[in-house]
Amino acid sequence: MGMSGKVRIENGAEKAMPDEKTPMDSPGAGLIIEEAMKDDKRPLYIAALGTLTDIASAILLKPEICRTNTTVVWIGGRDYPAGGWEYNLKNDVCAANVLFKSDMNVWQIPRNVYRMMPVTFAELYDRVRPYGETGKYLAENVVAFNNAWESRPAEYRILGDSPAIGVMMYPDCGKWSDMPAPEFDGSMHYIHNGLHRPIRVYESIDARFILEDFYAKIKAFSA
Repeated sequence: MGMSGKVRIENGAEKAMPDEKTPMDSPGAGLIIEEAMKDDKRPLYIAALGTLTDIASAILLKPEICRTNTTVVWIGGRDYPAGGWEYNLKNDVCAANVLFKSDMNVWQIPRNVYRMMPVTFAELYDRVRPYGETGKYLAENVVAFNNAWESRPAEYRILGDSPAIGVMMYPDCGKWSDMPAPEFDGSMHYIHNGLHRPIRVYESIDARFILEDFYAKIKAFSA
């Protein structure tokens, strides 16, 4: 994209938290703390598109960040109400419990909702690939990655992280409800004990709003 040096990038933790009391300090966790503690009236959104290790570690290292104008948007967790195995959650269940038991503002987009973002390869080749080196790279790499797995479908890919961007742009980009934050047991099922503050849980997402915005921006960027 020709943006080297313009966007700060830091490494996160190398492994999951061993328990709910031991943070995995990292430059990534430090960056979260630094941004959250800035004297800035604008809201801070953290798009968590995977494991929650760095965010949970930042909370343990600096609990005060939970009292700032910060929102964590997490792509993860199984369908409500039962829960269960889910890829982003399984990488660090302890970290998920730290976040959900904290006072941090959380918007959760669980698996059944983030899977509402399918796009066909034909659409990617028509709406993304023609627009510059970035468009070509994105479309071709998504297709190549998808087709490297025999068990993956051959006609589409679910762009499951994109809803985080959609709700940051437009919080009502889907139906949602507030509910007391659950905890997670060892098998990743939800424990609805009503002990924690409410979080926002999305129940649907407007895929076309997100995709059409992406297509328009990749076209404008290439120009």
